[in-house]
Amino acid sequence: MTANGGVGASDEISRLSMGDDAEPLTSGAPELDSQGIVAVDITDKFFTATRALEPGEIVKDGLFTLFESVGALEIMDPKMDSGCIKPGDEFEELYDVSRPLPPDEVLGIIDQLLCHEVRQPMNTSCSPPSVLFLAHASQMSWHLGYPLSQTVLTSVYVEALMMPNPHGIDQAKFVRRDDDESNQQPMLQVLRAYCLGMLKVCGYVNERVRSEHSYEEEDFVTNTYHRTLLGNLSTDSIRHTISDALDLLRRERTSIGEDLADALASRLKLRDIFLSAAECPQHVDNPDLARVPWDQGLAVLSGIKSTHALGKPVDEAFSAKLQRKLASTVPPRPIVQLGFDDAFGHLSRLFRDGRDVIGVLRFTDSQCLLNFVFFFQAKKPQPLVYVRTLLQTFLFDAMEMLGSMSIRQILDDDLSIITLPASHLLDRANDDIEAVQDPRHFISQQMEAFRQRAAQPYLDILRTFCQNRCRVRRTLCHTIRAWDNLQADAEELDQMIQDKTQELVARGQSFSSYTTSADLQEWSLSAWTYLYKLRQMEWIVQLGFELEVYQPDELAGMYWYLNYLAKVRLEYSPRIKSSIMRKIEEMRAQSTTDGLAEKQLQRALSFIRLSLLDAAVTWELSDALSCVYTVLGRLGLVKAPLRPYSNDELRYELRMKPFAPIGVPELPSFQDFTAQVTQPESSTDDVLAVACKALAGAKRGFESLSKLSAEEAFSVGSHEQWVASVKNGLKSCIALGLAVATLQKAIERSEDGGDLKLRAEVPTPDKAYHEWWIVPKLVPVP
Repeated sequence: MTANGGVGASDEISRLSMGDDAEPLTSGAPELDSQGIVAVDITDKFFTATRALEPGEIVKDGLFTLFESVGALEIMDPKMDSGCIKPGDEFEELYDVSRPLPPDEVLGIIDQLLCHEVRQPMNTSCSPPSVLFLAHASQMSWHLGYPLSQTVLTSVYVEALMMPNPHGIDQAKFVRRDDDESNQQPMLQVLRAYCLGMLKVCGYVNERVRSEHSYEEEDFVTNTYHRTLLGNLSTDSIRHTISDALDLLRRERTSIGEDLADALASRLKLRDIFLSAAECPQHVDNPDLARVPWDQGLAVLSGIKSTHALGKPVDEAFSAKLQRKLASTVPPRPIVQLGFDDAFGHLSRLFRDGRDVIGVLRFTDSQCLLNFVFFFQAKKPQPLVYVRTLLQTFLFDAMEMLGSMSIRQILDDDLSIITLPASHLLDRANDDIEAVQDPRHFISQQMEAFRQRAAQPYLDILRTFCQNRCRVRRTLCHTIRAWDNLQADAEELDQMIQDKTQELVARGQSFSSYTTSADLQEWSLSAWTYLYKLRQMEWIVQLGFELEVYQPDELAGMYWYLNYLAKVRLEYSPRIKSSIMRKIEEMRAQSTTDGLAEKQLQRALSFIRLSLLDAAVTWELSDALSCVYTVLGRLGLVKAPLRPYSNDELRYELRMKPFAPIGVPELPSFQDFTAQVTQPESSTDDVLAVACKALAGAKRGFESLSKLSAEEAFSVGSHEQWVASVKNGLKSCIALGLAVATLQKAIERSEDGGDLKLRAEVPTPDKAYHEWWIVPKLVPVP
C-alpha cells in the first residue's frame, strides 16, 4: 500500500518479499543446514522495485507494527540492545559476591557507592573514579539527577541484596543460603550493613521527592525499575544491623588496623545518621531535634574525607550488565562516574543545606517566611532536589504550614503586615456572629471567601520558589494571571465590605474600637493583591537576567521595563503608607490603641518603608543600566546579532508575552517602549547624566538597606543572605559608576564621535556582582 494509494512498485516489493518468482541463491549466500529452507537472493529485484517508487511512497506490511520496526532497529546494536554482548563476553555478570574481601576493598566499594549517590549530572569529562569512592559516588549521582540504573543499581552487591525482594532483614543477604559461610565473613557483614542503610535512605528520598512537586525531566528520576528499595524492611532492623557491624569493627579493630577500622566505622555512622535525617519531617514541631542529625553528619564527614586514600579499587564490583535485569524501556547507558572530591563536596553541601532548611520551622511572620524560602532557593549552587522537597514538606505537609499553622493564620498575618494592620476585618470575633442581618456576619463570610480564593495563588508563590530556577520563572509567568483575576475579585469584595462598613457607621455603630476613617477609604484586599502581582512581575524580569534569557542588545529594553514596574510599585505603596499613618494618628488621638494593635501598626509601617526603599533602588539602578546600554547601542559597542527571521517588534511581543494578558499595569505599546528605551530626543551626554543621577539615588538606597536589622528587613532566618544581596547590589552600583565615568571620558577624548577605543564586555550572571544587575565592563583597546 502506498502513501498516495498507488500500485505497481509497492506490489512488486510485496511480491518479492513473499518469495514469488524465486531464483537460486548466488554462491555468495550463506549455507543453511536445514534442507527445508530454500534461500533466495532478491537483492537486485528489490532495488529495481524501489527505484520505481515515487517520493513519499512507503511499503508497509499491515502486521508489522511500529514497535516491531523500532525493535528491529535495536537488535544487535550495542547502543540500543541491552541483550547484545561482545564476542567472547558473558551475558551474565559473573562476579562472586561471596568471595572474601579485605578491609581496604570494602572501604573502596563503600566510597564508590557514595559517589553514585551524589553525582553532578551531565558531566562526562570526569576521569574514571578509584573504587575507594565507588559506593558513595553511586548514591550521590542519583541525588543530582541520574537514574538508579546508571548509579546505585550498577552495584553487584546491591543487586544481590535486592533480588529477589527480601521480606525480612534475615533474607537481605548477599547469599540467600543460611548455611553459607560467606555471610559470616566480618567484612561482608560491614558492607551489607552499609548497603542496607544506603538503600533504605534511597527509599526515603524517593518517596519524599515523589510526594512533593518536582519535575522528573529536569530534577530527579524517581523510577526504581521495579526495585522496592527495601520497602519491606523496617528502619529499626536496619539500624540494628548497622549497630552490629559497628560492634564487629570494635572487636576486629586490632586485626583490621586502627585507621581502616575508624574509616569503616565513620561511614557506617554516616548511614545511621542519614537515616535519622531522612526522618526529620517527623520532628516538624521541634526544630532543634530535627536539626541534630544534620549537624552530626557534618561532624562525621571530615573523618570520611581524610581516610579516602586508604581504599583499594574493585572495578569489577560494578557492572552495566545489571541493566538487563531492570524493568526499563530505555537503551543501556554507561555507568556514571565521578571523582571523590566532587562527590564529597555535593554530600557536604547536602548536609549543610539540610541543616539550614530546618530554619524555616522558626516562624516569625509571613514576610520573613517568604524571604527565607526566596533566599534559600537562590543559593548558588542551588540546593539538591531532596532538600527542596523537604522544604515543601515543612511548608505544606498534611494541609498545615510548618507543622502547626493553618493557611488562614499565614494569610491573615500577611494581610496584617501589608494592608490590614489592627483591622476589624481580621477580627476572629466576627466568626462568632450568627445573626444573618448583622453586617459583621456578612463581613466574616466575605473575608472567608477571599481567603479561599487567595489561598492557592499565595501558596503557589511559596511552592514555586521550591523549584529549580528555570521552573520558577516559567511558573511565575502563569501565576501572575491568577493574581490578575484575583485582583478583580478582590476589588468586588472590597466594595461590598466598604458598603457594609459605611452602613454600620451610619447607624453609629462600629466593628470594634479600632474602626477608623481609614477603614472606610481603603481598598485593602485589592491593594494587597496588586502589590503581590507587581512583585511577581518584577521577579520574572529579574530572573530573566539571572537565567540569560535576554541578549545583550535587549538589556536596555528589559531594564527599562523593570524600571517601569518598579515605578508603578513605588507610586502605589505611598497610598498604603498614608492609610496606615492616618490610622495610627486617629487611634492615638482616640486613645483606643493597645499594645498588640500598636505593634501591628508599626510592623506594617516598617514593611511599607522597606517596600518603598526596595522599589526605589530597583527603579534607580534599572534606570541607570537602561541608559548605559542605550548609549552602548548608540556607540556600536553593543550590537544586535543578525536575525533574518525576526525584527524588534516581534521580539518585543515575545519578551512581553507573559505580561500581555495583565490588565493593570497596562503593557506599553511597542512604539512607546521603543521611544522610552532609545530616547531619540536626548543627546548621549544627557542620557549618561540621567544614569549618573539614578546611580547616586541607588547607592543611597542600598546603603540605607544595608543598615536595617533582620526585623526591619523582614529577613529573620535569612538576614545573612539578604545583606549579601544588598551589598552585591551596592557593588553593582559602584561598578556601573566606573563604567559611566569611563564612557564619559572616552567621549570627551574622541573627536566628532570617532573611535572611542573601547570594547564593551557583557558578563554572564555568574561573573557579575549580582545575578540581576548585569553591569557591562568597558575595556580600553589600542
